[in-house]
Amino acid sequence: MKTPVGIVGFRGYSGAELVQLLARHPNVEPVLLEHRETEDRPQPLRATGPRRIPYSADAARAEGLAAVLLATPADASMELAPALLQADIKVIDLSGAFRLGTPESYARWYKEPHTQPGLLAQAAYGLPEFCRSRIPGARLISNPGCYPTAANLALRPLVEAGAIAREHGIVCDAKSGVSGAGRKPSLKTSFCEVTENFSVYSVLDHRHVPEVLQVSGLDEGEFSFIAQLIPLHRGILETIYFRAGSGIGSAADLLSIYEKAYAQEPFIRLYAAGQLPDIRSAARTNFCDLGFKFDPQTRRAVVVSVIDNLIKGAAGQAVQNLNLALGFCETAGLL
Repeated sequence: MKTPVGIVGFRGYSGAELVQLLARHPNVEPVLLEHRETEDRPQPLRATGPRRIPYSADAARAEGLAAVLLATPADASMELAPALLQADIKVIDLSGAFRLGTPESYARWYKEPHTQPGLLAQAAYGLPEFCRSRIPGARLISNPGCYPTAANLALRPLVEAGAIAREHGIVCDAKSGVSGAGRKPSLKTSFCEVTENFSVYSVLDHRHVPEVLQVSGLDEGEFSFIAQLIPLHRGILETIYFRAGSGIGSAADLLSIYEKAYAQEPFIRLYAAGQLPDIRSAARTNFCDLGFKFDPQTRRAVVVSVIDNLIKGAAGQAVQNLNLALGFCETAGLL
C-alpha cells in the first residue's frame, strides 16, 4: 500500500515537477487537489494517472492524506495551511510564506503583512543538509527558496569553519532561468523580453536574502546578493566571491571543509579544486554541484554553486523533506 499525499498547485512549474517525481515514488500515491486552478493548461488524454479531487481540508482528511504539498503563492499557502494542520495533516509549503522567523521580517522583505504569524514559530525550515533533525517531527515544513538553497550549501560550511574573512564582505552573483519566476504571465518574463537579453532585478532588497542570512549566520552588511535573469528555462548558477580567512592556506583546506561537511550527504557533489560546475551538470536532478578556485597569493576565493531551481530548488527538495517527514528513505523518488 502506498501512502497518499496531496498536491495543491499542480499546474504550476514546481507543482508539475512534484507530480512527475511522486508518480515514480516507490512509497507515495500522489493525489491532485483542485483548488481555484484558474490558469488552464491543456492536459493530455490518459487512461490512467493521479487521482483528482476537489480541495478541502475535510476531503484531504477523508482521503487519508498523510501530507499535502502546497505549490501555491504565499497568500494561498497562508490561507490553506491552518485548516490542513487542524485536520492533522502534515504540510510542506513551497512558497515563502513560512520561511522567515518573524512577521516583521516577512513584512520587510515581502512588502506585505503576514496573515498567519502564529504559524511562523511552528515551521521547520526544510534545508535537510543543515536542518534534518527538526523535519521528521514537524507538522509544517517550509521549503527553502531556490537562491538560498544554492547560496547556503556553498557558504555555511565555510562560515562555520571560519574560512571567510567576513570583514571584506561576500558577493553572491546569482543567475536563474525564467521558470524561477513561476508560471503566471508577466511582461518581464515574456519571450520577447527575455530572449537575447540578460537583466538584473531586486538589487539589494531581494526577498531571499534573509534566508541566506538566517541559515549561514552572516550579517546583512557582510553579504551582497545580486539576482539576474538569463534566457534559459531552468537552472541556477551562483558565483560567490570572498577573501579567505587566515587559517586557509591552500585549495586543499577549502576542499577539506566541504568534504567534512558533506561526506554523508546524498545530494551534494563536490568538484576537485579548480574545476567548476555549469548549469547543465545539475539539470533535472536534485543535486547541488559545488566547485571552487583559490588564489593563495591574494587570498581571493570563488565558489560556484549550481542547482536545478525546479528540483533541488523546489519540488525535489520538497520530496526530500517529505521522505524525512514520513520516515521513507531520504533519496526515494529522487535517484
